[in-house]
Amino acid sequence: MDAKNQTNVMYFILLGLSDHPGKQTALFMLFLVMYLVGLLSNSSIMAAITSDPQLHTPMYFFIGNLSLVDITIMTVIVPQLLVNTISQRKTIYFPHCITQLYFFVSMVGINLLLLGAMAYDRYVAICNPLHYLMVMDRKVCSQLVAASWIAGLLNSLLHSMMIARLSFCSSNLIESFFCDIPPLLKVSCSDTSVNELLILTESLSVILVSVLSIVASYARIIIAIVSINSSEGRRKAFSTCSSHLIVVSLYYGTILFSYIRPTSSYSLEKGKVVSVMYTVVTPMLNPFIYSLRNGQMKQALRKAFRRCLCCNNF
Repeated sequence: MDAKNQTNVMYFILLGLSDHPGKQTALFMLFLVMYLVGLLSNSSIMAAITSDPQLHTPMYFFIGNLSLVDITIMTVIVPQLLVNTISQRKTIYFPHCITQLYFFVSMVGINLLLLGAMAYDRYVAICNPLHYLMVMDRKVCSQLVAASWIAGLLNSLLHSMMIARLSFCSSNLIESFFCDIPPLLKVSCSDTSVNELLILTESLSVILVSVLSIVASYARIIIAIVSINSSEGRRKAFSTCSSHLIVVSLYYGTILFSYIRPTSSYSLEKGKVVSVMYTVVTPMLNPFIYSLRNGQMKQALRKAFRRCLCCNNF
């Protein structure tokens, strides 16, 4: 298409999860409940970690940051989804779309890097327990979290700037419920080869740092666990990692499916289902994964709940 005939769209139409009128109310109620549960559970985790001195440890510092990221991901995506589900005009203006894309990709990158940092934390706790608090002191934890946030924000800034440069002239219909990279590349009438290369290099570098940390940490952890003589000791050591492994599996399974493949092979229907997993379901489930298998966390949540009841009685 000749450049002079290209006219960038002013807004996109998000086609959402379903165009069936009878499903809109059910979808609205489902995602509203999931959003409220996600907000309440992640906020409870953050409140418990902040208020209980026993949880002022490196592991819970990372979990608190993970909850903050999960709240942000859901808040960036779900309110727009709820409005579009019950609205006749399912539009999102171009600047809003790029802003939503920026914060979403930022939070995904930060989440992946935090998971890598948490794997290193588990390695130190299991393989070097006597020096754990000395190795994972406040300065080191703060540096790991700060590096995760800075890298995630800069990575997303680059992607958002490259998407903003594209022309969208043939269609403004996005087969998704939010502004994500693959659906936007799908409807662009520009050459998206640079964007796809960026996904496979810049995003892959973020993923690679996290994956290398996870693989290297758990390789050492497995060796350490195998060398433990008692079965009870092996069980306790593994239980400290199980929640983290579940979250890692959920995130990486869906993120890799969505991003690490060519745009031409992007399946719209499968993409929608996977997008729901990493934008709503996984952020909602994370607090339950970390709290239900953790006695300290459950005790802290009960204390926080009792404090809330006592405050409400006055």
